[in-house]
Amino acid sequence: MKLGLLADGLWELNAPLTVFGMALGHRMTVARLPDGTLWVHSPVEYSHSLAAELAQLGSVAHIVAPNAVHDTYLEGWFAAYPGARFHGSPGFAIHRPDLKFTDTLSDQADPSWSGVFDQLVFRGMPRLNEVVFLHRASRTLILTDLVFNLGPEMPFISRVLLQLNGCYCRFGPSRLLKSTIKDLPAFRASLDQVLGWDFGAIVVSHGSNITNGSPTLLREAFAFL
Repeated sequence: MKLGLLADGLWELNAPLTVFGMALGHRMTVARLPDGTLWVHSPVEYSHSLAAELAQLGSVAHIVAPNAVHDTYLEGWFAAYPGARFHGSPGFAIHRPDLKFTDTLSDQADPSWSGVFDQLVFRGMPRLNEVVFLHRASRTLILTDLVFNLGPEMPFISRVLLQLNGCYCRFGPSRLLKSTIKDLPAFRASLDQVLGWDFGAIVVSHGSNITNGSPTLLREAFAFL
């Protein structure tokens, strides 16, 4: 597996991941910050080969856990990068007190990347508290579990399970994600704010990225609200 270029200063790596029998895959996104260091979003499993590839781009300074359930591989990154800052979504530390985050994400971008990203804590789903990011220069919206975009290339059992979860062969939220929404007005307000951003592409953690018609697709994905 190799990092692929998404845009100038922005990379991705899509690695295998199976959850509850579903072959979801797991996309990590990496950005180079103005000081030359790296920002790593939703890291995949750590390996020495991946670390070597990242080192060719810059030094890893910030590791972002964008919602409170994306914790599968974090231990390896804490061990490998003790000098990095680890940014967790609100409430993450409550669910994983063993992981010693240095920072809690908010609506305010950290000064290290305030000129690179806009960000927002998605309200109304307190178990996830997903933080979404807009890479301004490339107009790329980076999401985690808000939407899936998985298709027919999946193994049979994964297709069946995803059909049951309401997110097979469609860009949109899973039934599980919908069950975490506890405050519809707050969720709608967050969605409206994101839809007001200037983005042209969407990077997702599970499935294929969206390159065309992204705002319309995102709006339609949550038309049930």
